[in-house]
Amino acid sequence: MKTPVVFSLVREQSAFMTAIMALLTFLSVIALGVAIAIGSGVARWNNQWELMATVQVMPGQSADTAQKILNANKDKIASIKKVSADEMTELMSPWISGGGAAMKNYLPEMYEVKVNKKSDMKFLADKFAGNARFLSHASALRGATGAGWRMIGIAGLILAMALGAITVCISFIARNTAQLHRRELEILNQVGARDDFVARQMQIIVGKISITAAFAGFVAAAPVLLLILSAAHHARVGLMAMMGLGAAAWIVLALMPVGITVFAIWITRRTTLKMLQNT
Repeated sequence: MKTPVVFSLVREQSAFMTAIMALLTFLSVIALGVAIAIGSGVARWNNQWELMATVQVMPGQSADTAQKILNANKDKIASIKKVSADEMTELMSPWISGGGAAMKNYLPEMYEVKVNKKSDMKFLADKFAGNARFLSHASALRGATGAGWRMIGIAGLILAMALGAITVCISFIARNTAQLHRRELEILNQVGARDDFVARQMQIIVGKISITAAFAGFVAAAPVLLLILSAAHHARVGLMAMMGLGAAAWIVLALMPVGITVFAIWITRRTTLKMLQNT
Protein backbone atom coordinates (compact mmCIF):
# COMPACT_ATOMS: atom_id res chain seq x y z
CA MET A 1 0.00 0.00 0.00
CA LYS A 2 1.32 3.44 -0.93
CA THR A 3 2.37 5.54 2.05
CA PRO A 4 0.63 8.94 2.02
CA VAL A 5 2.66 12.11 2.39
CA VAL A 6 2.09 13.62 5.83
CA PHE A 7 2.46 17.22 4.68
CA SER A 8 3.28 19.06 1.48
CA LEU A 9 4.34 22.41 0.12
CA VAL A 10 1.68 25.06 -0.22
CA ARG A 11 0.67 25.91 -3.76
CA GLU A 12 2.73 29.11 -3.93
CA GLN A 13 5.83 27.30 -2.75
CA SER A 14 5.37 24.52 -5.29
CA ALA A 15 4.96 26.98 -8.17
CA PHE A 16 7.99 29.01 -7.06
CA MET A 17 10.20 25.99 -6.55
CA THR A 18 9.22 24.42 -9.89
CA ALA A 19 9.90 27.66 -11.75
CA ILE A 20 13.24 28.39 -10.08
CA MET A 21 14.45 24.79 -10.42
CA ALA A 22 13.52 24.76 -14.12
CA LEU A 23 15.36 28.03 -14.68
CA LEU A 24 18.47 26.87 -12.80
CA THR A 25 18.45 23.53 -14.65
CA PHE A 26 18.19 25.45 -17.92
CA LEU A 27 21.20 27.60 -17.00
CA SER A 28 23.17 24.57 -15.78
CA VAL A 29 22.61 22.60 -18.98
CA ILE A 30 23.44 25.62 -21.15
CA ALA A 31 26.62 26.35 -19.17
CA LEU A 32 27.78 22.72 -19.26
CA GLY A 33 26.89 22.35 -22.93
CA VAL A 34 28.77 25.51 -23.92
CA ALA A 35 31.80 24.44 -21.85
CA ILE A 36 31.88 20.99 -23.52
CA ALA A 37 31.34 22.46 -26.99
CA ILE A 38 34.14 25.01 -26.58
CA GLY A 39 36.40 22.36 -25.05
CA SER A 40 35.89 20.10 -28.06
CA GLY A 41 36.54 23.10 -30.31
CA VAL A 42 39.82 23.89 -28.55
CA ALA A 43 40.91 20.24 -28.83
CA ARG A 44 40.10 20.10 -32.54
CA TRP A 45 41.76 23.46 -33.08
CA ASN A 46 44.99 22.31 -31.43
CA ASN A 47 44.97 18.95 -33.21
CA GLN A 48 44.51 20.70 -36.54
CA TRP A 49 47.40 23.14 -36.16
CA GLU A 50 49.92 21.55 -33.80
CA LEU A 51 51.87 19.96 -36.68
CA MET A 52 51.68 23.00 -38.98
CA ALA A 53 54.22 25.82 -39.22
CA THR A 54 55.19 28.71 -41.49
CA VAL A 55 58.71 29.48 -42.65
CA GLN A 56 59.08 33.15 -43.57
CA VAL A 57 62.24 34.29 -45.36
CA MET A 58 62.27 38.02 -44.65
CA PRO A 59 63.91 40.59 -46.96
CA GLY A 60 67.66 40.47 -46.33
CA GLN A 61 67.67 36.77 -45.45
CA SER A 62 68.85 34.03 -47.82
CA ALA A 63 66.10 32.05 -49.50
CA ASP A 64 68.65 29.50 -50.68
CA THR A 65 69.71 28.74 -47.10
CA ALA A 66 66.10 28.17 -46.07
CA GLN A 67 65.55 25.92 -49.08
CA LYS A 68 68.66 23.88 -48.22
CA ILE A 69 67.40 23.37 -44.66
CA LEU A 70 64.06 22.16 -45.96
CA ASN A 71 65.68 19.80 -48.45
CA ALA A 72 68.08 18.40 -45.85
CA ASN A 73 65.29 17.58 -43.42
CA LYS A 74 62.62 16.12 -45.68
CA ASP A 75 62.51 13.02 -43.46
CA LYS A 76 60.97 15.17 -40.74
CA ILE A 77 58.52 16.99 -43.03
CA ALA A 78 55.22 15.52 -44.22
CA SER A 79 54.47 18.25 -46.76
CA ILE A 80 55.81 21.59 -48.00
CA LYS A 81 53.87 24.25 -49.87
CA LYS A 82 55.37 27.48 -51.12
CA VAL A 83 52.95 30.39 -50.86
CA SER A 84 53.22 32.63 -53.89
CA ALA A 85 53.33 36.42 -53.69
CA ASP A 86 49.97 36.61 -55.44
CA GLU A 87 48.38 34.32 -52.83
CA MET A 88 49.82 36.41 -49.98
CA THR A 89 48.64 39.61 -51.63
CA GLU A 90 45.16 38.17 -51.99
CA LEU A 91 45.11 37.12 -48.33
CA MET A 92 46.24 40.56 -47.20
CA SER A 93 44.08 42.54 -49.62
CA PRO A 94 41.35 43.34 -47.03
CA TRP A 95 44.00 45.16 -44.94
CA ILE A 96 45.84 46.89 -47.81
CA SER A 97 44.46 50.11 -49.29
CA GLY A 98 45.27 51.19 -52.83
CA GLY A 99 46.02 47.68 -54.10
CA GLY A 100 48.64 45.18 -53.06
CA ALA A 101 50.98 45.40 -56.06
CA ALA A 102 53.32 47.76 -54.23
CA MET A 103 53.55 45.33 -51.32
CA LYS A 104 55.06 42.49 -53.32
CA ASN A 105 58.56 43.84 -52.82
CA TYR A 106 58.11 43.78 -49.05
CA LEU A 107 56.42 40.42 -48.62
CA PRO A 108 58.52 37.53 -47.28
CA GLU A 109 59.08 34.30 -49.17
CA MET A 110 56.82 31.92 -47.34
CA TYR A 111 56.49 28.14 -46.99
CA GLU A 112 53.75 26.21 -45.23
CA VAL A 113 55.27 23.15 -43.59
CA LYS A 114 53.63 20.15 -41.95
CA VAL A 115 55.95 18.07 -39.79
CA ASN A 116 55.63 14.38 -39.00
CA LYS A 117 55.52 14.72 -35.21
CA LYS A 118 55.61 17.41 -32.53
CA SER A 119 59.26 16.81 -31.63
CA ASP A 120 60.23 17.69 -35.23
CA MET A 121 58.75 21.15 -34.73
CA LYS A 122 61.42 22.19 -32.22
CA PHE A 123 64.18 20.57 -34.27
CA LEU A 124 63.28 22.64 -37.34
CA ALA A 125 62.81 25.79 -35.27
CA ASP A 126 66.39 25.43 -34.05
CA LYS A 127 67.63 24.84 -37.58
CA PHE A 128 65.97 27.98 -38.93
CA ALA A 129 67.08 30.18 -36.04
CA GLY A 130 68.86 33.21 -37.55
CA ASN A 131 68.16 32.06 -41.11
CA ALA A 132 64.40 32.54 -41.36
CA ARG A 133 61.37 33.10 -39.19
CA PHE A 134 59.87 29.78 -38.11
CA LEU A 135 56.38 30.20 -36.64
CA SER A 136 54.21 27.27 -35.58
CA HIS A 137 50.50 27.72 -36.24
CA ALA A 138 49.68 26.59 -32.70
CA SER A 139 51.78 29.37 -31.16
CA ALA A 140 50.47 31.94 -33.64
CA LEU A 141 46.90 31.02 -32.75
CA ARG A 142 47.54 30.72 -29.02
CA GLY A 143 45.40 33.81 -28.41
CA ALA A 144 42.32 32.08 -29.81
CA THR A 145 43.05 28.98 -27.72
CA GLY A 146 43.46 31.13 -24.60
CA ALA A 147 40.16 32.87 -25.31
CA GLY A 148 38.52 29.45 -25.59
CA TRP A 149 39.83 28.37 -22.18
CA ARG A 150 38.63 31.64 -20.63
CA MET A 151 35.16 31.05 -22.09
CA ILE A 152 35.18 27.56 -20.58
CA GLY A 153 36.09 29.10 -17.22
CA ILE A 154 33.19 31.57 -17.47
CA ALA A 155 30.76 28.76 -18.35
CA GLY A 156 32.07 26.73 -15.41
CA LEU A 157 31.56 29.71 -13.09
CA ILE A 158 27.96 30.07 -14.27
CA LEU A 159 27.41 26.35 -13.68
CA ALA A 160 28.82 26.60 -10.15
CA MET A 161 26.63 29.63 -9.39
CA ALA A 162 23.53 27.81 -10.66
CA LEU A 163 24.26 24.77 -8.47
CA GLY A 164 24.91 27.08 -5.53
CA ALA A 165 21.58 28.80 -6.11
CA ILE A 166 19.86 25.40 -6.17
CA THR A 167 21.45 24.58 -2.80
CA VAL A 168 20.27 27.85 -1.27
CA CYS A 169 16.74 27.52 -2.66
CA ILE A 170 16.30 23.92 -1.52
CA SER A 171 17.61 24.71 1.95
CA PHE A 172 15.29 27.71 2.24
CA ILE A 173 12.25 25.76 1.06
CA ALA A 174 12.96 22.92 3.49
CA ARG A 175 13.36 25.28 6.43
CA ASN A 176 10.32 27.36 5.46
CA THR A 177 8.15 24.25 5.05
CA ALA A 178 9.16 22.98 8.46
CA GLN A 179 8.19 26.32 9.99
CA LEU A 180 4.80 26.25 8.28
CA HIS A 181 4.17 22.69 9.45
CA ARG A 182 5.64 23.00 12.92
CA ARG A 183 2.42 21.66 14.47
CA GLU A 184 2.51 18.52 12.32
CA LEU A 185 6.16 17.96 13.21
CA GLU A 186 5.38 18.23 16.93
CA ILE A 187 2.61 15.63 16.58
CA LEU A 188 4.95 13.31 14.66
CA ASN A 189 7.54 13.65 17.40
CA GLN A 190 4.93 12.88 20.07
CA VAL A 191 3.81 9.69 18.35
CA GLY A 192 7.44 8.55 18.03
CA ALA A 193 8.11 9.20 14.33
CA ARG A 194 11.81 9.06 13.51
CA ASP A 195 13.65 11.94 11.86
CA ASP A 196 14.31 9.73 8.82
CA PHE A 197 10.56 9.36 8.30
CA VAL A 198 10.03 13.14 8.35
CA ALA A 199 12.99 13.71 6.02
CA ARG A 200 11.61 11.12 3.62
CA GLN A 201 8.35 13.07 3.38
CA MET A 202 10.25 16.17 2.33
CA GLN A 203 12.34 14.16 -0.12
CA ILE A 204 9.23 12.82 -1.83
CA ILE A 205 7.84 16.33 -2.25
CA VAL A 206 11.06 17.88 -3.49
CA GLY A 207 11.79 14.87 -5.70
CA LYS A 208 8.50 15.21 -7.59
CA ILE A 209 9.00 18.92 -8.13
CA SER A 210 12.65 18.49 -9.12
CA ILE A 211 11.89 15.80 -11.71
CA THR A 212 9.25 18.00 -13.36
CA ALA A 213 11.43 21.11 -13.26
CA ALA A 214 14.62 19.37 -14.40
CA PHE A 215 12.84 17.81 -17.37
CA ALA A 216 11.34 21.17 -18.37
CA GLY A 217 14.72 22.90 -18.02
CA PHE A 218 16.49 20.33 -20.20
CA VAL A 219 13.79 20.41 -22.89
CA ALA A 220 14.09 24.21 -23.02
CA ALA A 221 17.92 24.17 -23.05
CA ALA A 222 18.41 21.58 -25.83
CA PRO A 223 17.11 23.73 -28.74
CA VAL A 224 19.01 26.76 -27.41
CA LEU A 225 22.25 24.74 -27.47
CA LEU A 226 21.50 23.59 -31.02
CA LEU A 227 20.90 27.23 -31.99
CA ILE A 228 24.24 28.28 -30.45
CA LEU A 229 26.09 25.52 -32.31
CA SER A 230 24.33 26.39 -35.55
CA ALA A 231 25.35 30.05 -35.21
CA ALA A 232 28.93 29.00 -34.42
CA HIS A 233 29.16 26.70 -37.45
CA HIS A 234 27.87 29.44 -39.73
CA ALA A 235 31.01 31.38 -38.83
CA ARG A 236 32.81 28.76 -41.00
CA VAL A 237 36.25 29.90 -39.80
CA GLY A 238 38.05 30.17 -36.50
CA LEU A 239 37.61 28.44 -33.18
CA MET A 240 33.81 28.81 -33.15
CA ALA A 241 33.46 26.71 -36.28
CA MET A 242 35.23 23.87 -34.45
CA MET A 243 32.66 23.73 -31.63
CA GLY A 244 30.47 20.65 -31.42
CA LEU A 245 28.62 18.20 -29.19
CA GLY A 246 28.98 14.49 -29.82
CA ALA A 247 26.77 11.63 -28.65
CA ALA A 248 28.71 11.25 -25.40
CA ALA A 249 28.32 14.97 -24.69
CA TRP A 250 24.55 14.78 -25.13
CA ILE A 251 24.42 11.80 -22.78
CA VAL A 252 26.31 13.84 -20.16
CA LEU A 253 23.90 16.75 -20.68
CA ALA A 254 20.90 14.42 -20.35
CA LEU A 255 22.33 13.13 -17.06
CA MET A 256 22.70 16.68 -15.78
CA PRO A 257 18.99 17.06 -14.83
CA VAL A 258 19.15 13.64 -13.15
CA GLY A 259 22.16 14.77 -11.16
CA ILE A 260 20.43 18.00 -10.18
CA THR A 261 17.37 16.06 -8.99
CA VAL A 262 19.50 13.69 -6.91
CA PHE A 263 21.45 16.65 -5.55
CA ALA A 264 18.23 18.47 -4.59
CA ILE A 265 16.89 15.38 -2.79
CA TRP A 266 20.19 14.98 -0.91
CA ILE A 267 20.22 18.65 0.10
CA THR A 268 16.62 18.34 1.29
CA ARG A 269 17.42 15.34 3.47
CA ARG A 270 20.57 16.94 4.88
CA THR A 271 18.82 20.22 5.66
CA THR A 272 15.74 18.57 7.15
CA LEU A 273 17.72 16.24 9.44
CA LYS A 274 19.95 19.06 10.59
CA MET A 275 16.94 21.23 11.32
CA LEU A 276 15.13 18.46 13.23
CA GLN A 277 18.20 17.75 15.33
CA ASN A 278 18.36 21.39 16.38
CA THR A 279 14.71 21.57 17.44
